[in-house]
Amino acid sequence: MFELLAINAAILIAIVLVLWAISVKIGDVSFIDAFWGAGMGILAIASWLHVYGGPGALATLIMLMTAAWGFRLGIHLFRRWRREGEDKRYKMILKKDREKGNFAIAALVKVWLMQAVLLFIVSSPAQVGILASPEPAPLVPLAWVGLAIYLIGIFFEWVGDWQLARFKADPANEGKVLDTGLWRYTRHPNYFGDFCAWWGIWLCCAAAGWEYALYTVIGPIFLSFTLTKWSGVTLLEKGMDKSKGDKYADYKRRTSAFFPMPPED
Repeated sequence: MFELLAINAAILIAIVLVLWAISVKIGDVSFIDAFWGAGMGILAIASWLHVYGGPGALATLIMLMTAAWGFRLGIHLFRRWRREGEDKRYKMILKKDREKGNFAIAALVKVWLMQAVLLFIVSSPAQVGILASPEPAPLVPLAWVGLAIYLIGIFFEWVGDWQLARFKADPANEGKVLDTGLWRYTRHPNYFGDFCAWWGIWLCCAAAGWEYALYTVIGPIFLSFTLTKWSGVTLLEKGMDKSKGDKYADYKRRTSAFFPMPPED
């Protein structure tokens, strides 16, 4: 398995270097967000193709779950990047390096290679789960539980993104805060969806063997930390506090930060 994971790592690095070269040419790295999901889908497919003797039902299920989540997110974020342009976060990260003429190296080290490592770690339950379940076999109950949690996540992520896109597309909503639909019950339905999707994939990995789940639990744990404490909820809400002021403060008072809960009207 380690040899196959090494091949996946080499595939990832090769793609990252090509995308890095493109980002240097256009002077913008922020389309990397689109690769975050798509890259995981690619690694899942690569793992599925590695399986000697043909992948079984569990391997195919994990591959399809990961690919559906990853490529949908990748397309969504790529379209957003094309529409909105360079992300302010990456502007800030690389501002000093750009001024010093070190943009290319900084983009490679601070953005592309760092995210490649994190992408590989977060997607480890999918890669290992696929590689560890080659023989055709019926899906065990734990895999169905994982699929159910994954589908809850997919619903929250896809519907939440769709509702937000519709809200932003209406000029009448300029300066307003989206507090209807799924956004009435959680301030971040799309992040909550990511959380559920990857814990669901991890449970499917556990269905291949708890030893594999133990090796890869760092993936969903790190993703959960990222979504709730690092670059997800925390960073986004700092920006919303500045741009929306009292309107967002009132929304925060009424609405759960992450896990869906009835609003406090």
